[in-house]
Amino acid sequence: MAQPLDCLVIGAGPAGLTAAIYLSRFHLRIAVVDAGKSRAAMIPRTHNHAGYPGGVAGTELLARMRQQAGEFGVEVEQALVEKLVREGEVFVAEIDGRRVEARSVLLASGVVNNRPPVAPEIHDVALERGLLRYCPICDGYEVTDKRVGVIGSGNHGCAEALFLRTYTRDVSLIAPDGEHALSDKDQQALRDAGVTLVNGPCHPLRIDGGQIIVSTAQGECGYDSVYPALGSVIRSELAVALGAEASEEGCLVIDAHQRTSIAGLYAAGDVTKGLDQISSAMGQAAVAATAIRNDLAKDALLLRER
Repeated sequence: MAQPLDCLVIGAGPAGLTAAIYLSRFHLRIAVVDAGKSRAAMIPRTHNHAGYPGGVAGTELLARMRQQAGEFGVEVEQALVEKLVREGEVFVAEIDGRRVEARSVLLASGVVNNRPPVAPEIHDVALERGLLRYCPICDGYEVTDKRVGVIGSGNHGCAEALFLRTYTRDVSLIAPDGEHALSDKDQQALRDAGVTLVNGPCHPLRIDGGQIIVSTAQGECGYDSVYPALGSVIRSELAVALGAEASEEGCLVIDAHQRTSIAGLYAAGDVTKGLDQISSAMGQAAVAATAIRNDLAKDALLLRER
C-alpha cells in the first residue's frame, strides 16, 4: 500500500506553485492539484510584481513558475478536489473518483470575483484591453487621470471609489441594482471627494471604441475603465467543511505560520484574510511550506533514504 503524501497542495496559482517549489526542494512527497481558475491567469499584465521591468502577463508568470517547479519534479494535475476529510492521522481527498491520502494539506485555492452584468466574450475582451479591472491596488496607477466607473455600493463600494479618487478626479460610483445603499457618513465622504453617484440598475456592459459603456436607469455612461466592487467568493469550503475557523466572509483564520485551526491543514494566498496580491501570496506560501516541513519533522524523521 502506497504511503501517504507528505503534503497535498490544492491550487496552482502563485501561492500553490511557490509552496510546491519549496516543498519539493525539502525532498517531501507532494502532489499539486489545480481546478484551472487562478485569478492570476486573468491578469493581462501586472506592473507591480517586482523583478519584471515592463510588467508580466499573469499567464506568463504562472508558466514560468510551473516550469521552475517542474525542475524539481513537480507535476500539476488539472482536477477538482471534490471532498476533503480527516481519517485518523491523514487527510483523504476525493479527486476524480479516487482517494489521495496526505499527512498535511496546503489550501491555496484563492477566490472568485463576482462579475458585473456582462457577456463572457465581452468580459474577456474588456479585461484584456484594460477596460474592465478588478484590483485597484494592482493597477490603479494605469487609470491615472482617466475616467473611471466603480460598480458597487455600501461601505465596500465607497472605499474602492475613494481609493481610486487618489489616482483621478473623474470617478463615478454606480449602484448595481437600484438606488445606493450608503450611510450618511459614506455619502458625505464621497461628496467631499467629488465622486459622482449614479443609481442603477446596471444593464449588461458593452464596449464602444475605446470605452466601456455602463447603461443604467439614468442613462448611458462611458468610461476608460470600470472596476466591479461586488465582492468575491472565497474558495474555503473544503476547509470549512472540516471545521476550520473562518471569517464571516469565508476567509480562513491562520496563525503566524499559516496554520489553520485544524492540525495539519495550512492556507496561503487569497483564501486567507489579507492583502490579495501576488507577492503577498508567495510570501505566505514560503512561510507555510517551511512550517509544513518543520511540523512534519516533529512527528517523523525526514530521512533522505526513506
